[in-house]
Amino acid sequence: MTFRLSKILLVAAVALFHTLVVFNNTTDYFSNFQYVVHVLDMDTTYPGNDGMWRALRSPVVDHIFYVSIIAWEILIMILCWVGAGRLFGAWHKSVAEFNFAKRLPVVALTLSLLLWLVAFLSVGGEWFLMWQSKIWNGQESASRMFTVVGIVLLLLVMPESETQP
Repeated sequence: MTFRLSKILLVAAVALFHTLVVFNNTTDYFSNFQYVVHVLDMDTTYPGNDGMWRALRSPVVDHIFYVSIIAWEILIMILCWVGAGRLFGAWHKSVAEFNFAKRLPVVALTLSLLLWLVAFLSVGGEWFLMWQSKIWNGQESASRMFTVVGIVLLLLVMPESETQP
């Protein structure tokens, strides 16, 4: 049962992280909004780079991008909390029931991985060349979160056995 508790707590920890991210992005909207604006504007990438045609300089598009990221984070947060609750409810149940309870948190963690990989590392990092910016480069934190969430997902999907401590 110790391994199950570990899995439950780790999913809840990811839920807590996303809760804090959502809290910060909604209560201090314009701080992180500036990050989105600068990444999409590509105004701190290498001067004269040949990728500047990709820049998006539209306040409407900036808000759409940022609100979409927040909505994605809210979805992850909710699914992680509900998933952790389902895991907790199945903590002392059969292997089959605990495995069934893993389904929702697997979806939540996968969505989290996709957020970091697609939105930040691929779209922000490569399409908008965020990697060139010394000021508005979120690739390190996105990579860190991709790694953390990936480890939690790998631990969660490890097979259950009736003989685990």
